[in-house]
Amino acid sequence: MSDLVLYNYFRSSTSYRVRLALHWKGLSFEYRSVHLLNHGGEQHRPEYRELNPAGEVPTLSHNGKHIGQSMAILQYLDEVFPQKRIFAAKPLEKAQILQFCEGINCAHSLQNLKVLQFMEKELGSSPADKNRWLQEWIGRILESSEKMLEKTSGAYAFGGEITAADFFLVPQMFSAQRFNVNVSVYPTLARVTQNCLRLDAFEKAHPFRQIDTPSELKNSAIL
Repeated sequence: MSDLVLYNYFRSSTSYRVRLALHWKGLSFEYRSVHLLNHGGEQHRPEYRELNPAGEVPTLSHNGKHIGQSMAILQYLDEVFPQKRIFAAKPLEKAQILQFCEGINCAHSLQNLKVLQFMEKELGSSPADKNRWLQEWIGRILESSEKMLEKTSGAYAFGGEITAADFFLVPQMFSAQRFNVNVSVYPTLARVTQNCLRLDAFEKAHPFRQIDTPSELKNSAIL
């Protein structure tokens, strides 16, 4: 049994980020699915709340200790397993990577499942209302991300090396396409995403390649 256990959900973009980091660093881990919809959401079960009081995915367990929030997990992995660093050593470069990642994090907080469920159940939002909400906020972060990567990107988000920024970008682009956002108007983001998806770690971490991926999606193309 691995010392690393990842509690996650195949389609969760925050879970996707952590899977990318684990595969990129070549770390063996146990995959435990937390289905966000079954039985009202398995993340709300008391036994899971013991691991993650917020009732969110992902949660990484390492030697019996539990860490939530994808950014915290990525920084932990980079310090404990320093092979193939994903945060730059130079302060300015690291700050720019964090700036990019946190921008996407801000948008994610407006598009995650519990927000959409609240809009529907408590505010009476229609599917059209939710779609308008998603289009607006995802579009805003992609626009600002495009402008940033026009200045910083090479093959990947920050030059020619994979960084944590790529682990935030690719899941956000997956979500954008899932919610029918036109990503073709962000050519830099699209180019970097395509370059990333050609790498083995990104293939392994993709939502359509997980043990809890529904069978009808497992053979879907990822490019």
